[in-house]
Amino acid sequence: METFKEKVESLIQEYEELITRKNVPVEGGNGIFTRYEYPVLTAAHTPIFWRYDLDEKSNPYLMERIGMNATMNSGAIKWNGKYLLMVRVEGADRKSFFAVAESPNGIDNFRFWDYPVTMPEDTIPATNVYDMRLTAHEDGWIYGIFCAERHDDMAPLGDLSSATATAAIARTKDLKNWERLPDLKTKSQQRNVVLHPEFVDGKYALYTRPQDGFIDAGSGGGIGWALVDDMTHAEVKEEKIIDQRYYHTIKEVKNGEGPHPIKTAKGWLHLAHGVRACAAGLRYVLYMYMTSLEDPTQLIAAPAGAFMVPQGEERIGDVSNVLFTNGWIADEDGTVYIYYASSDTRMHVATSTVDKLVDYCMNTPADGLCSSASVATLNKLIDKNLQIINGD
Repeated sequence: METFKEKVESLIQEYEELITRKNVPVEGGNGIFTRYEYPVLTAAHTPIFWRYDLDEKSNPYLMERIGMNATMNSGAIKWNGKYLLMVRVEGADRKSFFAVAESPNGIDNFRFWDYPVTMPEDTIPATNVYDMRLTAHEDGWIYGIFCAERHDDMAPLGDLSSATATAAIARTKDLKNWERLPDLKTKSQQRNVVLHPEFVDGKYALYTRPQDGFIDAGSGGGIGWALVDDMTHAEVKEEKIIDQRYYHTIKEVKNGEGPHPIKTAKGWLHLAHGVRACAAGLRYVLYMYMTSLEDPTQLIAAPAGAFMVPQGEERIGDVSNVLFTNGWIADEDGTVYIYYASSDTRMHVATSTVDKLVDYCMNTPADGLCSSASVATLNKLIDKNLQIINGD
């Protein structure tokens, strides 16, 4: 019979084997990106000393005292030569919090910092916080914009599901000590707000997603753009939709900016999520688009359809049939690490390059928005390829 000490040692050994497991690329694919075999983070990656009381006197059966349910929807940043994820960790109590996981190579060996983020409260405390986008802004601060969820006090008596969402704002210099700023003031609810990394016309620029309600976009037309004077008292007074929703597309129900865009020689490279309704419920996929360097509100490329969809085990989880991203890292050599969550349960990585992603955006046909246009686009490619095959 194992002693308490031996049980603890066994737990730690299994944990270290998981944390240090080498991740390997999946063969094949579409030439645009490379998936990897293992998730980079799961609930089991959270530290042993978060979940277990390691004192034999107070926990003689070595039970989990604080259960962890999921690791998902992580912001990302390259920091001091390390690849850092600002992870949304969801406990067994359904409350999410932020914690930093660090990797030496961006692919595997992600290890959580000892303590989760202690985020200061706003004037009105939030019940739940999640999905932080990180932006190292040219003003010298690292900003984290995330969703702050609260119960809707206007809901009918007994309705414990209705909620409100605001874009919460915090900033830091070291990712450990955070200054909480007032929530973003807007006319509508906001769950997906992202800070552009540069000043535009001397102002801070935000990608927004106006919503009529907590879940439904309603009259919200898509991904918006707004300029604000001061992030310490940020208020959206005017909003312009720069990436619209369309009927019978991957983003007919709603869409939202993922991480902040990557600046390239040919334009700003954007990664976003789109949502459509189907018999299985809401299906979340990832897609890309590009905007102009001269005018970041001007759409210059919009490939049709999804960039990435849930496959295999990615389709299964707490909220199935979902891919979501709010973090990527463009390395100095042009490698892009795309961090995405599957089914609100676990975190994955896929890799590509800036050149490949720009090529994908600029040279993939746009959506013609009807079947006849899709066939015409397909026939054009078939004609070209048959000429090549037949040597014409």
